[in-house]
Amino acid sequence: MILLFSHKLTESQKKDAVKNWDIEYFITLPENLQKIWSNIDPNLESLSELLLPICTFLDDVAEKGDIVLIQGDFGACYNLVEHAKSNTLVPVYATTKRLVKEYIDNGKSIKESIFEHRRFRRYE
Repeated sequence: MILLFSHKLTESQKKDAVKNWDIEYFITLPENLQKIWSNIDPNLESLSELLLPICTFLDDVAEKGDIVLIQGDFGACYNLVEHAKSNTLVPVYATTKRLVKEYIDNGKSIKESIFEHRRFRRYE
């Protein structure tokens, strides 16, 4: 599984990938490309040029049918999902269940959201 993702995978996500997607190993972006992926400038008019090195990396490391976890900036995700599909890769994203706890602490209403991994879903 190639990770175009800004966070670290949880143990639950790793287990799911291995069990349900037959993943043998995970490939992360090199540090310089991870910085690009994790810090998309919201003021840019277009992302094509910015994402070109990430597309090149994907082309270099991926083989037909490889799974690519793509999550992050919506526009960047769209661009990379299209790139992955056009190169016979399988783009997926993680789904979660949100558990909400609400409680009163010192007269203040506190709302806490906990996200639990459920599955990886293929971009259609």
